[in-house]
Amino acid sequence: MSGLKFAKENNIRLSIKNTGHDYIGRSNGQGSLALWTHNLKDIFFFHYKSAAYTGPAMKAGAGVQFFEAYKAAADHGLRVVGGYCPTVGMVGGFVQSGGHGPLGASYGMAADNTLEFEVVTVDGRHLVASRTQNADLYWALSGGGGGNYAIVLSLTTKAHPDGPTAGAALSFTNSNPNRYWAAIGAYHSRMVQWNYIPGLATSWGFDNSGFSLDVATLTDGTQADLEGVLRPFLQDLMQLNITVHGYHTSQNKSFYDHYTAYSFPPEVYQPNSTLGGRLIPASTVRRNLTGLLSAYKKIVTDPAYPRMRVSGISLNVTHERVGNKPGSNAVLPAWRDALYTANFAIGLDPTASPSELQAVQAKVNEWQALFTPLTPGGGGYMNEATFDDPTWKLDYFGENYDRLLKIKKKFDPEFVLWQHTSVGTDVYWELAPDGRLCRVN
Repeated sequence: MSGLKFAKENNIRLSIKNTGHDYIGRSNGQGSLALWTHNLKDIFFFHYKSAAYTGPAMKAGAGVQFFEAYKAAADHGLRVVGGYCPTVGMVGGFVQSGGHGPLGASYGMAADNTLEFEVVTVDGRHLVASRTQNADLYWALSGGGGGNYAIVLSLTTKAHPDGPTAGAALSFTNSNPNRYWAAIGAYHSRMVQWNYIPGLATSWGFDNSGFSLDVATLTDGTQADLEGVLRPFLQDLMQLNITVHGYHTSQNKSFYDHYTAYSFPPEVYQPNSTLGGRLIPASTVRRNLTGLLSAYKKIVTDPAYPRMRVSGISLNVTHERVGNKPGSNAVLPAWRDALYTANFAIGLDPTASPSELQAVQAKVNEWQALFTPLTPGGGGYMNEATFDDPTWKLDYFGENYDRLLKIKKKFDPEFVLWQHTSVGTDVYWELAPDGRLCRVN
């Protein structure tokens, strides 16, 4: 509260930062006073009871990261929905912008699991936002964008009984382009079928030299179950005369054991990069797989970026799978039709010049635009997208934007909180070249 008061009294730009895992840059601002929530690490488990949900829950401080949350939950015989990267914060922009991860195909988006938020509003009120208290703020915080409506101190989220989790990984190389792209197409077709399997999520990627299934996650399934799921795809590869490398499957007694066996260590993540992406519905794969693969070929064969890699996370978060209704939270509606979320990033040298940064940004936006005509009415995951997408309101918020703007005006009428491509960005302030925020005339 002291930081809020100081910033307002001294006309200083304000930002909220937890871990800083934000490609759009919403957690920083030139010359801003940063409210750092990273050290709010309390974790508490209890039995939650309400009209909407009764069962185990976890209350996590705003600084809790996934490697901490997953371990704590496992110690209590539970699972909580989080992401793939161990060092991402659970309570910040991740859940507030939707939040996907390896348990999404079992329990939905992170925002689908929220029960309460403990917040401080910009006028200094300490509130709880839930389905019954400050319900409009709760709705907005559950998927409507991070750090934009109030300062979140803690999250109470559903916790789920733990159990066995099966995993798998494999890879193959591009030794023959025609066969290789046929295999990429076959993988897409198999994903459409796998989408109907409860609890199955996959993380994968490819460039022009090879494809890798980094991890398949099947909750409450056996190793034999997962091998049965993958067998038809392995037969596809055999018929294409493609050699599979590193194929292995496993079964662990808990989700946390599975996660630690397959999780990427933090150091593999490029700290300086520009990321773009698009949600790809199953209808695109069914009706225009040729066009989709053509877009990917254009990206991974771009001569300026010869090692460009496309990554994907497939998971079923339809309302039917999750058990909620349209409009129950502010998650972008396009997520409910998505077969997977795709992204592509260009790494940057920390000493890159402004002109180099602008060229990279333009290139990623160019690639991102390839998918707009292929996914009509779709969108992108705002946590893994560009800050200057010209249609960001539609792509990142969809039909929720107008309702979110009303909530923004209610809880932050002077727009004290401001970030790129966040609801209300262009209403009250504009960003000056030196980083200052200036009133919109």
